[in-house]
Amino acid sequence: MRLESDPVYGEVHLTATATELACLAGAIAEGEGFFSSASASSLDGNTLAGVEVRKAPGSGVRIVLDAQRQTLVISGDPDARAVLAGNLQAMATAEGGGHLHIDYFPEHPYLVAGSLPLVVNSPHGGMPTR
Repeated sequence: MRLESDPVYGEVHLTATATELACLAGAIAEGEGFFSSASASSLDGNTLAGVEVRKAPGSGVRIVLDAQRQTLVISGDPDARAVLAGNLQAMATAEGGGHLHIDYFPEHPYLVAGSLPLVVNSPHGGMPTR
């Protein structure tokens, strides 16, 4: 798994194998887990150490950057986490390639205001072929 913060666009790019994405989706659905970034040993200003998943009260999912630990933190209630987990699982199994933008907008179905934009790259590369 590789996580890179893009300071120009203020988003985080997540690149992972299908297995890693499926495991992350499972952890998000369960509400707990930590996944190290493969490049954590060579942290620089834009490379993140990993993803931490937490349960949280309230409604919706919050995606934030813990700058001190260089870690992406995903937290939220079970229903909202289930939607995000489903989206990641779909990305893990979609064979056409591409990427998924997870960006907050008013009345977003599961993200809460203040969530960091996340771009999930397909483990199958590039833009969709279908």
